[in-house]
Amino acid sequence: MNKIMLVARREFLTRVQKKTFLLTTILLPVIIFGLYALIIYFSVKGGSDMTIAVADNAGFFDGGIDKSDEVSFDFVKAATEESLKKDVLDGKYNGYIFIPQGSNVLQTGEIQLKTMKSVGLMSRGKIENVINDKLEEKKLLSLNVSKAQLDSVHKQTNIKFATVEGAEDSGSKAGISYAVGMFSGFLIYIILFIYGTMVMRGVMEEKVSRIAEVIVSSVKPFQLMMGKIIGIGAVGLIQFIIWLVLIGGINVLLPIIFPDAFGQMQQMPVQPGGMAAMQAAQQTNGFSEFSNALAQINLPLIIGCFLFYFLGGYLLYSSLFAAVGSAVNEDPQDAQSLTLPIVMPIIFAIVIMMKAVNDPSGGLAVFGSLFPLTSPIVMMARIAHGVPDTVPYWQLILSMLLLIGGFVATTWVAGKIYRTGILLYGKKVTPKEMWKWAFKKY
Repeated sequence: MNKIMLVARREFLTRVQKKTFLLTTILLPVIIFGLYALIIYFSVKGGSDMTIAVADNAGFFDGGIDKSDEVSFDFVKAATEESLKKDVLDGKYNGYIFIPQGSNVLQTGEIQLKTMKSVGLMSRGKIENVINDKLEEKKLLSLNVSKAQLDSVHKQTNIKFATVEGAEDSGSKAGISYAVGMFSGFLIYIILFIYGTMVMRGVMEEKVSRIAEVIVSSVKPFQLMMGKIIGIGAVGLIQFIIWLVLIGGINVLLPIIFPDAFGQMQQMPVQPGGMAAMQAAQQTNGFSEFSNALAQINLPLIIGCFLFYFLGGYLLYSSLFAAVGSAVNEDPQDAQSLTLPIVMPIIFAIVIMMKAVNDPSGGLAVFGSLFPLTSPIVMMARIAHGVPDTVPYWQLILSMLLLIGGFVATTWVAGKIYRTGILLYGKKVTPKEMWKWAFKKY
């Protein structure tokens, strides 16, 4: 054990004392801060508003169409199609709608919008919704449906969700659970790739430079492998904690530095997916509802589980990456082909996670959260939806036990491959040969 810790200490200090460690540790949050600031700036200042001229010579729209986000309609009188086209070419409008005198749009069911440039999907949808709402209103009024009846039809019913135990299951909570689960799963996915590859490259460098030959004269290959894994894991954990502190500080500073921009961001429509929490909050009572929903999430449990699955997933996969690194000589293409069986379960896990964040109790999500090769990513997507509401305790405990068992099994297999591969030179190794090393009796 002492020799493992000696190797781990050497690995940790060697990497932490490098200038690249300081640069990547500090620069990454700065880059995230810059990107975050750019997103806020372009969201507030960079909106592509459209103004559309409408020549309604038939009086169909009664002189007005409701303004939509990023799209407004300017009704012009005594305008010909040629004059409207000239205005668009001169940049006065982004497009125009020309309705000839005496035409009945309700009968033809067609309105033509001409623009200078192609209209994007989102703007196209907003324009179609506004115009179709107006057409629907006109159709109902032509059928003698009063405005009050029309408003009554359009009035949405407020559906409240709750569990059978009486706990509230609000849309904002579901949105935040979605965002937290997605963020946690993706973070572990990135960590497995970055630090697993780091372990593999570290093993390859020592093998190619033949430093490994000198080290294994003093320690066993298994001790060398475990020391390297623990040392690099400690580097990753320290780096991760520093990033969390810096990103948390940046998130606190952003509303102070950009108070106006942040206020406008809350008033703007948000995109689905990762911003689903914000969208759900806006559909209810705004940012205060967002804060209330965030308080319903069991953050201490999520953080504790995140650290467990982060370490468990890292130890499981890094031992496999170390085994591949020990079997590779100087050709990096050999590493690419040998890492494919390791990378595939990680990619498979991220696919299941995309399903699990939307359906955390589904059969595929349960399987993915129990299977050791996918559980570090998939279980984090499920835990955010609640324990034991969505994830029963027995599933969480079983998942953790299986992950520990998976780590022991992969480390045993990787150790046997590492012992043979680290001192093997000049031979191209195949997966079949590595399989023989793993189960060879000594």
